[in-house]
Amino acid sequence: MSKKILIINGPNLNLLGEREQSQYGKITLKEINEKCVETATKLNLHIEFKQSNIEGEIVNFIQSARNDFSGLIINAAGFTHTSVSIRDALNIFKNPVIEVHISNIYKREEFRQKSLISDVATGGIFGIGPECYNLAIHAINKLIISNGS
Repeated sequence: MSKKILIINGPNLNLLGEREQSQYGKITLKEINEKCVETATKLNLHIEFKQSNIEGEIVNFIQSARNDFSGLIINAAGFTHTSVSIRDALNIFKNPVIEVHISNIYKREEFRQKSLISDVATGGIFGIGPECYNLAIHAINKLIISNGS
């Protein structure tokens, strides 16, 4: 298996740069993706991006990735706190998974402080802004190397 990484973004992240700039800043999802490609290229990783506002589509992305991708980075956004289905799909994906959040979910509203996916993710990066994606790419690359994938 080549070193392929899938980055999945959940609901409303397609509106980054427009929505709640006090929480998420002015960067767009397209700009985040471009920075991720730069990082991945330096590490000799192939990277693909998916975004959906639909829970079932995200489950399908994860299920489809299990045989073709060495690792997965996910910002499940609002589904982080509500989706048992995404959690179960991630649990089936046997390669490294990094959960990311631009904001620190543990410093936000009480209902956002519970992640249903953290316990099935290999690790998580929270609250440091969009740089969390690039850090996750570096981390998942090291995990893939150590797993021999």
